[in-house]
Amino acid sequence: MSRSVCPRCARPRPLCLCPLIPSLSSRTRVLVLQHPSESRHALNTARLAVLGLERARLLVGAQFGPQAWEAPGLRSVLLFPGESSQPLAAASGDGPLQLIVLDGTWKQARKMLRDNPELAALPRAHPPMEPAGAASRYRVRHADLPGALSSIEAIVRALNVLEAPAAYDALLRPFEALVDAQIRAMGQDTYERHHLRRSPGRKGRQA
Repeated sequence: MSRSVCPRCARPRPLCLCPLIPSLSSRTRVLVLQHPSESRHALNTARLAVLGLERARLLVGAQFGPQAWEAPGLRSVLLFPGESSQPLAAASGDGPLQLIVLDGTWKQARKMLRDNPELAALPRAHPPMEPAGAASRYRVRHADLPGALSSIEAIVRALNVLEAPAAYDALLRPFEALVDAQIRAMGQDTYERHHLRRSPGRKGRQA
């Protein structure tokens, strides 16, 4: 018999995260473009971020036309690191932004950019690596790049810059509960063997 699942947060009802999900407003609009494979993953942090933000939406797909992100009165900026990206503080400029976030593994995100040249041509910015030296709290998924963040962590750091002095750390409450529940489900020994003692350099996930 299949377990009953919450239709909102997509978690099993005994583990429903909805009571922890805030409802936060912002001038910045967040648009998550999610790879189809990521949409089926149980640890879907982008979904939690979108549920917690009043001005956020999530689209699932591998290819997107400009109509997906066209937003009159808003400048669209792609939250993606790289040589052409600039700090978010410099990208903010005048007026509100639409922050576009690619949700998937790094391989999937890069493929989405290759397959969507108009998306790839958008201005790029990267979230701050603050506090200095802080590691991702996404302890149950592996990252193949130093300093890689989950999608929800990247969104929180970005909004904390763009919406200052407002803070968006409340978005992390359901995320942290999700991670803790996953560790309990796998057991401490399994968690330590596959995550804490794991040798560096293996390919992993962005979000």
